[in-house]
Amino acid sequence: MRGYQLILFIGLLFLGVDFAVGQELVLEGEVTFVTTQHIYVRFAEASRIQVGDTLSLEDGTKCLLVRQKSSTSCMSEAINDCKPGRGTRIYFTPTQEVAAVEEEASDLAVAIAEEAVEEEVSRKESLRGRITASTYSTLSGNRADRHRFMSQLMLDADHINGSALSADVNMNYRHILDDSGTASLSQNDLLRVYRFSLTYEATENLTAVLGRNINPRFSSVGPVDGLQLENVFGKHILGILAGTRPDNMNFGFNSDLLQYGAYYGYQTYGDDVKSNTTVGALEQRAGAEIDRRFGYFQHTSSYGNRLFLFGSAEVDLYQSSLVNQTITTPRLTNLYASARYRVNRGLNFMVSYDARKRIIYYQTYRTELDRILDDDLARQGIRARVNFRPGKYIYSGLSYSRRFRSDQQNESNNYYGYLTLSKTPGIGGRTNLSITRNESSYLTSQIGAVRHSRSLFNDRLQTDLYYRVVQSDYNNFASAYLQHYGGADVTYYLSKTLFLSVTSEYSTYQGQDTYRIYTRLVQRFNSKRK
Repeated sequence: MRGYQLILFIGLLFLGVDFAVGQELVLEGEVTFVTTQHIYVRFAEASRIQVGDTLSLEDGTKCLLVRQKSSTSCMSEAINDCKPGRGTRIYFTPTQEVAAVEEEASDLAVAIAEEAVEEEVSRKESLRGRITASTYSTLSGNRADRHRFMSQLMLDADHINGSALSADVNMNYRHILDDSGTASLSQNDLLRVYRFSLTYEATENLTAVLGRNINPRFSSVGPVDGLQLENVFGKHILGILAGTRPDNMNFGFNSDLLQYGAYYGYQTYGDDVKSNTTVGALEQRAGAEIDRRFGYFQHTSSYGNRLFLFGSAEVDLYQSSLVNQTITTPRLTNLYASARYRVNRGLNFMVSYDARKRIIYYQTYRTELDRILDDDLARQGIRARVNFRPGKYIYSGLSYSRRFRSDQQNESNNYYGYLTLSKTPGIGGRTNLSITRNESSYLTSQIGAVRHSRSLFNDRLQTDLYYRVVQSDYNNFASAYLQHYGGADVTYYLSKTLFLSVTSEYSTYQGQDTYRIYTRLVQRFNSKRK
């Protein structure tokens, strides 16, 4: 640690030549997130800011009062009727002036070194998550009743007990009551573990993840059971992963499904442009044989908080000799690209395109290869959406999507539009109207829906009423079918973190009446301490 302090000291001496006697060190930050109660501001380094300090706009107006802080960001409250938006530049000016260059450089170097040591041994702990218990029942006079019980645990524990260790858990359990006696226990009881991992920050740039985890830089791969290592070198990122993939049938652990790979990333974080690009390769096995080998690409970027781009692609690099063919060109398995443009707060656009082929595992699907390869056509889709705000309390949007294949089979078109009144004239509350139309080769359906929501008793009680009608025209039938749905949802907040929700729904279709009841008890928790 002495060597680290020496490096900081020498570096500060070089930077100190830019300091003038009596000049104040002004810190510049940017508003990154705004809620109804708090405003979050990110700085390059916020160690000089203390809880209770005030932050200012560029013209010097006192704007924000710091309530909580970390090493790089501050959670604050607005003062003096200040309403900064996302992206607003925020400034902090220390109250103490800088003394002589040599003394300030020496004192500040020691202070930074001490703060770095404190940050290293006393990382800030935070615990966020929720526990959910729910039931879902379907009651019908024409079919057997169905009852399902579910529970879910989501947990994100950062820097446990101030250490370099963090945990991430997302799992649920489902039990179905079935009196028919035909279903097996494995069908009626199902435990799904989506994430269950520990993360260790060995250094500021080196991170190790052990357990089941989805890598955000390699997201389409899905969960990896094993070890993942990532090291950041400035703008460059190198990562490796090794382990197994979940079982194809029950999503459990399967030691025979080995997988391993590596990736390289490049990231930029400028004032106006932020981007992250990843390229990698992964090999997956079934026992000793290659099941799949493919290359991967992913890109995300934003430009001036207006234009947002995302793209990903997978290219298969291996084909088994079982089909007596040799690949001379890569097989594009997955391609997705989307763009979203925000004109202003009241208008934004989104377009996307995807082309997907069925993923082939040459050992797992060994007996089905002929049938799969005979139907090796990409399922393609395009989508366009526009959201706009014609009035202060009016929100609206339109979208269109189309799914198709090159042989024109299974083609469908979907149209959707909505209108939302955030303050409904005369009765208050929030009202949403929507209409959907779907056209396919065998069916045309139209759905109209209305929903009204409002809060009571100082927002402790949330209520929703809705009605939906569905008209389905099958090409093989002369007349259309109508389905009617009506329901109500009531949510009561027992506390700020604990609430109970009950939803009931009635539907009728060709004289068949069905009742559905959904209950949910949710406990959220979010604690932070040093």
